Amino acid sequence: MIKVIIEREIADDMESTYEAAVKNTLRAILEAPGYVSGASYKDVKNDNRRMIITNWVDVKSWQSWAKSNERADVIASIQPILNQQEKITILTA
Repeated sequence: MIKVIIEREIADDMESTYEAAVKNTLRAILEAPGYVSGASYKDVKNDNRRMIITNWVDVKSWQSWAKSNERADVIASIQPILNQQEKITILTA
């Protein structure tokens, strides 16, 4: 199993827009082959900094999702409200 950490910095006053977009992402990711679980976190010192931590069966499953049209569609609504490109880290035990 692997963990994928996605770090995002959202623009000021875009919290409700971001939360709605993340809910759409969650609905889509539940159907992704190899997806196990995930959670969304907010930095306690910076309300605009978000971390998504997901668990996947293997790297191949994550890569398939990362390159999928489904992810591209849901991420398209998040990209315009980010202050910078999202950072993705893949971890294994």
